[in-house]
Amino acid sequence: MEGTADDLLLRLEQLNDIGVALSKERDINRLLETILVAAKTITHADGGTLYRVTEDGKALRFEILRTDSLHIAMGGTTGNEINFPNLPFADEKGEHNDSMVAVYAAIHDKTVNIADAYTEAGFDFSGTRRFDERTGYRSQSFLTVPMKNHEGEIIGVLQLINAHDPATGAVVPFASADQSLAESLASQAAIALTNRLLITQLEELFESFINLINLAIDEKSPYTGGHCQRVPALTMMLAEAVNNSSIGPLASFDMDDRGRYELKIAGLLHDCGKVTTPVHVVDKATKLQTIFDRIQLVDTRFEVLKRDAEIYALRQQLALRDVRDAMAEDRIQAECEAELRILDADREFLRKTNVGGEMMKDEALQRVRDIGSQRKWRNLDGVETEFLTADEVENLTIRAGTLTQKERDIINYHIVATIKMLEQLPWPKHLQNVPEYAGGHHERMDGKGYPKGLTREQMSPQARMMGIADIFEALTAKDRPYKPGMKLSQAMGIMANFKKGGHIDPDLFDIFVKQKVYRRYAEQFLDPSQIDEVDELALAN
Repeated sequence: MEGTADDLLLRLEQLNDIGVALSKERDINRLLETILVAAKTITHADGGTLYRVTEDGKALRFEILRTDSLHIAMGGTTGNEINFPNLPFADEKGEHNDSMVAVYAAIHDKTVNIADAYTEAGFDFSGTRRFDERTGYRSQSFLTVPMKNHEGEIIGVLQLINAHDPATGAVVPFASADQSLAESLASQAAIALTNRLLITQLEELFESFINLINLAIDEKSPYTGGHCQRVPALTMMLAEAVNNSSIGPLASFDMDDRGRYELKIAGLLHDCGKVTTPVHVVDKATKLQTIFDRIQLVDTRFEVLKRDAEIYALRQQLALRDVRDAMAEDRIQAECEAELRILDADREFLRKTNVGGEMMKDEALQRVRDIGSQRKWRNLDGVETEFLTADEVENLTIRAGTLTQKERDIINYHIVATIKMLEQLPWPKHLQNVPEYAGGHHERMDGKGYPKGLTREQMSPQARMMGIADIFEALTAKDRPYKPGMKLSQAMGIMANFKKGGHIDPDLFDIFVKQKVYRRYAEQFLDPSQIDEVDELALAN
């Protein structure tokens, strides 16, 4: 039954509104669902199915299925999986599977409008009849429309079932106006779906390129590759916690899907500048490590000094053999053994110092300098020289950790490199904040951070979130060469001190604690041995 002019005009307006809605939808499942529901609405159909061509191009796959009168809703955002088998384009003999109406429409690029499936010849509706027998339904009118992309390729099929007369509610055939509207919608829907798929593919390509950068960093150093994955994960956990907060200073913070994607990309790229950082600095596990640990060279020099002491003692003893002075020989041997003990003690001291596991006191620093300058050894050229080079003394007198100030500057430069790299990219509007988010994770709330010395007020909440995530991940990471991963309570205690000292955002840290973001992260990424009880009340004081 043809609709009235007013009804047709109303449906045309609906079609225009649907086209606008389709162009805005980002989620593929919601997009497919919108297409089917819209088609059912403008044609007054009780049910419908949306099929998509499989990746190999050999069959149709059920994507969305709806039958209002039976309260059936499967696929899409419902969470109800469709377990029906695919509809193959060819039968066992390799011939076109024209008996299935949806496949026929796809193969021949032709709309099929059937008034009554029970009387229609040429198509196999046995499955439909079995469904009707099982449910008590009566599948009658069918409208099956192929969906083509901008290149003329069939990408899916839209099938509608049982048109209803709006006035009487009776099941009627799909009118020619219904068919025209459905075909127009199918065309718009195919374009929207293709565009969304192309955008999704570009986003996946972009994220794959980002992961490629992180893989390059990972290949350079296994100690930072995990960091590049964990910091984004923790940042997003904290961002969702802030987004869900309805009270407090950050209650107005709101993050939509676009904002989430922008922050995710910034998190993944926050350390991309580390591709410029030398491996021997990133992986410097001991104070003397470069391409190899130079403590081995120092060990060799000690062996040379011990050998020289023994040779000197033996020569003295040989010189006394003619006078048969046993007491003098014993004294020389005792002096030699005492010197060897001193050398072993100094060597053990330098070995321990090289590890960099604890803060060095002033007397220990001076002992390193004394060993370096007061002891002499004869090098490969036969020249007597100081036992330790100036560079070795500089490294061994690092008060804490394993890095010299120059090496710290090299590592810190990665954030400058990150900002430079990211600011060179032509970011689209929805990703324009990526450089700011990614480039601020070494700044401090009191303006004493790096590299721009920004204050809290000059930074976005997202950049401040990333700063908390970056620090907490570094404290608890179990894959660093120079330290074990901290226990949760110890790391949270340090974070609380950072909050008091103006290092991290206090409001964000309060949410980090109260919503137990740290605990969820720990359960996902830390060893069970690191997870202990945290006194949250103490952290608030």
